Amino acid sequence: MIWQTARFAVDLTEPKVMGIVNVTPDSFSDGGRHASVASALRHCEELLKQGAHILDIGGESTRPGSPAVGLEEELARVVPLVREAASLGVPISVDTYKPEVMQAVLDLGADIINDIWALRQPGAAEVVATHRQCGVCLMHMHRNPQTMQAQPMTGNVVSEVLSFLKHSALSLQALGVEKTRILLDPGIGFGKTVEQNFALLARQRELAEAGYPLLAGWSRKSSLGAVTGLAVEDRMLPSVAAALLAVEHGASVVRVHDVRETVAALAVWAAMVRASKTNESTEANETDEGACASAQQRQKQPKTSDTTRGDAAT
Repeated sequence: MIWQTARFAVDLTEPKVMGIVNVTPDSFSDGGRHASVASALRHCEELLKQGAHILDIGGESTRPGSPAVGLEEELARVVPLVREAASLGVPISVDTYKPEVMQAVLDLGADIINDIWALRQPGAAEVVATHRQCGVCLMHMHRNPQTMQAQPMTGNVVSEVLSFLKHSALSLQALGVEKTRILLDPGIGFGKTVEQNFALLARQRELAEAGYPLLAGWSRKSSLGAVTGLAVEDRMLPSVAAALLAVEHGASVVRVHDVRETVAALAVWAAMVRASKTNESTEANETDEGACASAQQRQKQPKTSDTTRGDAAT
């Protein structure tokens, strides 16, 4: 499966790791660590050394309860970094819901728009639709970042998320966007309870049946803290475990803070998958060879005539 982005056709035959680059002072995990362009660019380069396939740059925190950031402030945070990161030779994703920011970063060479609002803000869908081939990630979010965890979803979360994502994707395709440009994200932690988040993971293959590749964003999320009792800064191991489970359940892209550890874990997973396929192929060949040998043995056996059979019966 290919995910078409502005400059790159991303082969999703094997899972891809999207490294998180926050240029915000208040992100829940790494806010303020990469405030300057130079620091953020070094972080981009480090994530690539660790094995990231895609970089996701964000200029506004969307943690539960976080205040919205003004347009000019977000542009000031994101544009200088995108301008530099576009030359790094990998797909550049920008995490934004503002159409003005989308247009600005696409003009600078960004490849992907990653939108928590799934292009529901006025003008956002049109920006993506008029671009010749940028990639887009459509995420499910219940309510908005300010209120989503105060009043999380109720009912059958999987069917509701699936219905929303399918409708969002089809609406975008109706504007002329090719299906190969679209990735879907169930929105772990965006207006869901802990139990609902894990239900989405357990039944993730049902979401994949919509026919679009999936992105999973579990990295350091509060649901991992809820089941492990670990603080944000100590959630690397459960984050890697969640990423592996997401891939095992059909995710094509995992969005993570801990790139090196996730890449290493996925290498082990990939080796297991290859070994499993090799074993299945070997067993199939042995079965075919056994069937051929049996057929040859039957052909060598002398046939009994009808007369002989009659005599024996008598």
